[in-house]
Amino acid sequence: MKNSTRIFLYIFTIFILLISVSCALIPDKVKDQTLSCQSESRQCEDKRYRNPKAIEGLNWSRTFAMFKRYMDEDVVNQSPDFDVPVLPLNKNQINSLPVDSISVVRLGHSSLLLRIAGQLWLIDPVFSERVSPFKSFGPKRFHAPPLAIDQLPSLTGVVISHNHYDHLDRASIEMLKGKVEHFIVPLGLAAFLEDWGVDKSRIQELDWWQSTKIDTLEITSTPAQHFSGRGLFDRNLTLWSSFVLKAPQGKVFYSGDGGYFKGFREIGKTHGPFDLTIMEVGAYDKMWSQVHMFPAEALQAHKDLRGKLMLPVHNGTFDLAFHPWSEPFEQLTQLAPASGVDMVTPRMGEIFSISQNFTSVAWWRKATNQ
Repeated sequence: MKNSTRIFLYIFTIFILLISVSCALIPDKVKDQTLSCQSESRQCEDKRYRNPKAIEGLNWSRTFAMFKRYMDEDVVNQSPDFDVPVLPLNKNQINSLPVDSISVVRLGHSSLLLRIAGQLWLIDPVFSERVSPFKSFGPKRFHAPPLAIDQLPSLTGVVISHNHYDHLDRASIEMLKGKVEHFIVPLGLAAFLEDWGVDKSRIQELDWWQSTKIDTLEITSTPAQHFSGRGLFDRNLTLWSSFVLKAPQGKVFYSGDGGYFKGFREIGKTHGPFDLTIMEVGAYDKMWSQVHMFPAEALQAHKDLRGKLMLPVHNGTFDLAFHPWSEPFEQLTQLAPASGVDMVTPRMGEIFSISQNFTSVAWWRKATNQ
């Protein structure tokens, strides 16, 4: 484990303890709304949101064991030793994306740009250098985004899956708020966005299985097996979700974060089949296997969803676990053919359309980039 990471973990631990007392990063509206969440959502129990099936929560024993591993365990290849290939993207390219098909661009980690139903959408936009409450400490990007926020054209909307720092980035939201017409978020996240200056009229919260329609695009919030929180004592005060995006040109599923669970079969039965599934595959570990999928589980989830094409995300940008940074890609490329799963692994900034054949390259291998 790198010294800088160890220092971060010490400081982050102290910081979490401080905010657990002050709750300084949690808007008052988030804390206040727990008084009525039971009447608003079937997912709320004892003033906290819950998973369809109970999972093991974080306690001091598990926290100590996790930090002990961070301090003691050496992991090889936690970050790339070469420049991750990023294809620069510009406003003209984005505006030129065809309106009669679905185009997707990976921006890094789980951040994506979609042209769907003729509209432009961002999913879990994180443009900051670090995913952390600190500006100078915390997991740092392996690569820059393909473009800056000020280079983006006006957007129809943003979809956010949950409030963890690697999915809900305050700096990005504050810069995007003037460009975006609609913010679609799980229950409870509106309070964060309003606190950061987003107009209330542009925000729509969805419970699981609730839908909204923007012209010809229907967006449905669906279950996920995960959790929420930006501090120690705000765990599960807001909901987490996966999402279904249904357009005349096809259907897309985005997993958000989550462990493997039978809910994928239910989503596939209700809303599938999907032309594209965007599945989180990265930052998994045996210590938190209930809330992050291993590669083989993501492939099975894709099949449960009745997906045609799979795009793995939540990888390639930040060091958030113990496994080597390229392991998700290597395992998936070995397992996918045997599982009968068609998969794409575009480079960051590379545009692909679900209606056209796409040739992936092993960009995560150093030899490919020499």
